[in-house]
Amino acid sequence: MAPILFVAACNTSGVDVAATSSLPAANTIETGREIQRGQASWYGPGFHGRSTASGERFNSMAMTAAHRYLPFGTKLRVVNEKNGRSVVVRVNDRGPFAHRRIIDLAKGPALELGLMSAGTAYVSLHRIN
Repeated sequence: MAPILFVAACNTSGVDVAATSSLPAANTIETGREIQRGQASWYGPGFHGRSTASGERFNSMAMTAAHRYLPFGTKLRVVNEKNGRSVVVRVNDRGPFAHRRIIDLAKGPALELGLMSAGTAYVSLHRIN
């Protein structure tokens, strides 16, 4: 029993379980109806800690996104159509304000989707709720 406790205590992943437990893992959710396809981008530098349009504080590593019109709290599976990676995000802000983009992702989901280096990716959005 002691070795198990020791291993559990040595977890150095740095992941805040409380911050990530509100959304299910992307690979455990059945993909809902596709509602949109287009370019996604990411945002975060300079916005961390500031208020979002929903009134929440922006956390650049949270699984959140900005969408022009979907209601705050809407959960979406975002699928990178080039590499097949997907994440589940919650809409808590308005945007993107760049022409021809359909969603702005916080840095956390952008990292998981593999779009940090390019800055944008062609994605599909699937409504979860």
